[in-house]
Amino acid sequence: MKERLAGFALMCAMVPMAIMGYLVLWWVGLCGNTERGRAGVRALDHFVNATVFNGYAWESVSSHAWRVRDKRWARFVIWFTDHFQENHCQRANKREQPMVDLALRKGLEKRTID
Repeated sequence: MKERLAGFALMCAMVPMAIMGYLVLWWVGLCGNTERGRAGVRALDHFVNATVFNGYAWESVSSHAWRVRDKRWARFVIWFTDHFQENHCQRANKREQPMVDLALRKGLEKRTID
């Protein structure tokens, strides 16, 4: 129960900042620093993967799609990204899988508040 309450309190503080971050990312995308924009998009990608696709917070949607490529949503993501870069999801997974393995070995997916 403590974890849920702490998560709710953190979410109440983070959601307004996330909205502000999205607006900053939008502005940076139009006329800002490319590296800052790339980092923001990567963070948003990981957020979407963790919340929408029930993936790991340290993994992109593309890498997750390749890892579970037999699922319908993953096949769509692979098909869609292949239109922009051939084997994009496979490359993302090859690059990110060592980080996923390390995070799982360290237990980062486990509860932090008892």
